[in-house]
Amino acid sequence: MDEGYTVGRLAAIARVTVRTLHHYDRIGLLSPSDRTPAGYRRYSEAELDRLQQILFYRELGFPLEEIAAILDDRTVGPSEHLRRQRELIGDRIRKLEELAAAVERAMEARTLGIQLTPEEKFEVFGKDYQEDWEDEAQQRWGGTDAWKQSQQRTARYTKADWERIKAETDGINDAMVAALTAGTAPDSEQAMSVAEQHRRHIGLNFYDCGPQMHRCLGDMYLADPRFTETYEKLAPGLAQWLRDAIHANADRLEREQQQD
Repeated sequence: MDEGYTVGRLAAIARVTVRTLHHYDRIGLLSPSDRTPAGYRRYSEAELDRLQQILFYRELGFPLEEIAAILDDRTVGPSEHLRRQRELIGDRIRKLEELAAAVERAMEARTLGIQLTPEEKFEVFGKDYQEDWEDEAQQRWGGTDAWKQSQQRTARYTKADWERIKAETDGINDAMVAALTAGTAPDSEQAMSVAEQHRRHIGLNFYDCGPQMHRCLGDMYLADPRFTETYEKLAPGLAQWLRDAIHANADRLEREQQQD
């Protein structure tokens, strides 16, 4: 004959405390079907099944009063409870997946130092922006001091900061295009002044960019077809013009440093 479960045994099976079961009994949520001659609680399989239901709804955040109302609703049979639970589990999974995705985006944003959603990135940087550029940048320069410095600075930037930086970049690009279109020589004072604005913009917003570092960037604008294409879309020949203007400005700055 099945003697049922003692309160200690039931607590161990369900992985709850005896104190929890005593509380459920006091509020009428889960009462034992029997007691021993000595007055100890004795639970049956039915109470074990009910406890399983209680713990399921508790895991989903339902208050005890609402759980009691659900389980005591005589119009809802066991099969309907299972269907309801399946729907609730599905909703919980979707919410957890959304939460996990949000956490993942936050982790990526923190790693990349860009506190923007994907939609905001396209809004700020334009339709040509590609998120995989960030991954490649980290792979290429992740171990450099310039990268680390850039991450520290940009980690604090808001959408408004990125909009300001984008506006400043557009202004510098417009000045480059105007100088190129006007036939300005890349080693002229005007061209070197624009190149210096470009260098200072990097230094103020991302990382220390000395003349030699800037010179390397200028070379990359021609060596990497994607950078070249970016500037060529602004104006044909701009990538070469900018590279030459950067070199001319770097030469001037290095001469001035040697004279000091």
